[in-house]
Amino acid sequence: MKVVIAIDSLKGSLTSMEAGRAIKEGILNILPETEVIVKPLADGGEGTTEALVEGLGGEMVYVDVHGPLETPVRAGYGLIKETGTVIMEMASAAGIILVGKDKRPLDATTYGVGEMIRDAVQRGCRSFIIGIGGSATNDGGIGMLTALGYEFLDAEGRPSGIGGGALKRVASVRTDKVLPELKECRFKIACDVTNPLCGINGATYIYGPQKGVTENMQEELDADMAGYAAVTKACIGTDFAETEGAGAAGGLGFAFLSYLNANLQPGIELVLDAVDMEKSMEGADLVFTGEGRLDYQTAMGKAPVGIAKLAKKHGAKVIALAGAVIEGAEKCNENGIDAFFPILRRIVTLDEAMDPETAKQNMVKTAEQVIRLVAAVK
Repeated sequence: MKVVIAIDSLKGSLTSMEAGRAIKEGILNILPETEVIVKPLADGGEGTTEALVEGLGGEMVYVDVHGPLETPVRAGYGLIKETGTVIMEMASAAGIILVGKDKRPLDATTYGVGEMIRDAVQRGCRSFIIGIGGSATNDGGIGMLTALGYEFLDAEGRPSGIGGGALKRVASVRTDKVLPELKECRFKIACDVTNPLCGINGATYIYGPQKGVTENMQEELDADMAGYAAVTKACIGTDFAETEGAGAAGGLGFAFLSYLNANLQPGIELVLDAVDMEKSMEGADLVFTGEGRLDYQTAMGKAPVGIAKLAKKHGAKVIALAGAVIEGAEKCNENGIDAFFPILRRIVTLDEAMDPETAKQNMVKTAEQVIRLVAAVK
């Protein structure tokens, strides 16, 4: 029997690979001759870097960069030396978690994201996987692009700035100082939103409020974003303002599309491709997946359902294990997960349940019982 394991992390408890290895241990305790493949799983959001770095045998690189506001931050990204691939999350340099209550959308910048990219380019990397969720910014990506050598100038030819408030001043773009190596780079962007850059469904109106954009600011800031898009079209020759995902991360999606020839993909699809999940599924009889909490939201396209759909494509049965199962999880059964099980074995406190050693043993023991059932009915 061939079994593939791809389970999301149990946040605060087990990483994706730790959970996967625990399931593997349980399977082999009962059926030691089973072929078991463990793959990392994430959805392109928080935790994706760590999951892919651990699962693909990479290493973390840390670099001091500009944070979203004045305070410098130490940002980390993953490096897979074998393939020269970089895995980043923009939130590590420009995430909303870094600003706390000090939300200033006119000042917040993605400059640090560009610094991370530049650092990786200078290390010889040319392939990038970047998650762009959780931003504190609404700068259309001009901060990131400025760090990469693009010059955004006002009507008098002076630098326009690097925050959301600078968009109104952008009158032209110069490219003669852009890192020449960018022409060799390939950018795959994990993006799960479909919003255009501007308008009532765009970056400013939909996501701006959570970053501090007030109702009084929305109309003007959205118009400034549209003006920036028009200048981009005139100077760069690209026109992605209406493209799905352009409004992601305060317009960072637009910057990647317009200036870096990036490919925007749903996060789960990008991750599955990065770990060559499809090839692993070939010939699989059983697939284990899951996450910390299984509920109705899981069925709405989260990572375990992405795994289930791929498994069904190859005719495999799918079992999901979770730290907790909440009302509404039955929806998962309508989306490719044949059966799911919580791993808790007795009533404990949340802290006890999330203790890594306890969670590991619970995962092992639950996998043992599941595989005993599978063996009994084969």
